[in-house]
Amino acid sequence: MAVLLFKLNTVPDDEAHDIRLLLTDNNIDYYETSAGNWGISLAGIWLRDHNQLVQARSLIDHYERTRYRQARAEYDLLRAEGRQRTLAGILKENPLRFLAYLAAISLILYFSIKPFLALGL
Repeated sequence: MAVLLFKLNTVPDDEAHDIRLLLTDNNIDYYETSAGNWGISLAGIWLRDHNQLVQARSLIDHYERTRYRQARAEYDLLRAEGRQRTLAGILKENPLRFLAYLAAISLILYFSIKPFLALGL
């Protein structure tokens, strides 16, 4: 019976590609399912042979630890150099977009809360 190895929902394309290569290079038999047209199904990588689960899981765990260390080192370097994006920096880059988003959020909140405020009158 097939066993779910790796969920692909919200996984970046480069990470999913690396996982596929890792499994293929180590002769692990797998198949993929997509999220479907509506994006509500489970996208994942499944193992056909349950006996390969321990090996595949250890390969993926090692890959994820390595990927985390690289991303963290990159983040720390950018932060030390002062090039890491911050909320203040994003607001300075495009203040009109920020105001448009703030207006849209305010309108949504207003129309969501208005019926409840009318009940109290």
